[in-house]
Amino acid sequence: MESLYILVPLSVVLVFVIGIIFWWSLRSGQYDDMEGPAYRMLMDDRDPPPKDASDVERDDTGRTE
Repeated sequence: MESLYILVPLSVVLVFVIGIIFWWSLRSGQYDDMEGPAYRMLMDDRDPPPKDASDVERDDTGRTE
């Protein structure tokens, strides 16, 4: 029973700390754009093709990569 005198106030303080951290994350913009990073991951940023044949790398067999 004596442990409840410590655990109940400790749990109340913990709830307030978690609430403050959650409130801070909302105010700092953590949850503003939930879908943007997922779409950015799927976009493929490929390099443009080389303009002349000297830019193309060739292996030992003479084939282009």
